[in-house]
Amino acid sequence: MARKQKLDFSTIADDRKKEGLNQKDFWARYGVTQSGGSRYESGRNIPKPLAILLWLHRSGKVTDKVLAEALK
Repeated sequence: MARKQKLDFSTIADDRKKEGLNQKDFWARYGVTQSGGSRYESGRNIPKPLAILLWLHRSGKVTDKVLAEALK
């Protein structure tokens, strides 16, 4: 039986800072406002669809270009 693995984004703020992005620019790629991103970075649960998108992007399966196209 496959074991459920929880997506862990506890270091998302540190990862964003390493990219040199402010909250507004980082979260806008995913269609999230700065205030929403701030709440997620402070520990609020990230909704599963957004968590999956974050994982796909961070793992390289979805590119910045694809994200930008999707937001148009």
